[in-house]
Amino acid sequence: MNHKLGYLTSEAIDVNRLIVDTHNGAIGGTVIFLGTVRERNSENLKISQLYYEAYERMAEEVFYDIETEARQKWNVEKIASKHRIGSVNVGEVSVAVIASSKHRKEAFGSCKYIIDNVKSRVPIWKMEITRAGKKWLGGTLILPTEK
Repeated sequence: MNHKLGYLTSEAIDVNRLIVDTHNGAIGGTVIFLGTVRERNSENLKISQLYYEAYERMAEEVFYDIETEARQKWNVEKIASKHRIGSVNVGEVSVAVIASSKHRKEAFGSCKYIIDNVKSRVPIWKMEITRAGKKWLGGTLILPTEK
């Protein structure tokens, strides 16, 4: 791969570092999406933590593709995307997307596009851990590509 790596991390996401990395003098608008682990699930059970697994090599490629697509659709200056893998505790950031551009419209559009596509296309799976046990909550379906 000739492009940036490091979309996935087992460490806490340093949001401040991502903000610094996506700023320059041309920036007029920065949009930040942070996905955090909430304390209760859809059945109102208390969550102890989430556990994320990824098909790492493919996930890195798909993240890159999504960012490339966003750059082609919007005039964005800088983009930063990170997703946790491994155990993530309640209140911690599990995914961060930051898009910066000269104008807010491009920043909002690209940020929404990126997070929507990360959730639907990147091969990451999530396990919810509660007192009732562990439960896989789905993730991206990997389909074979036609050649």
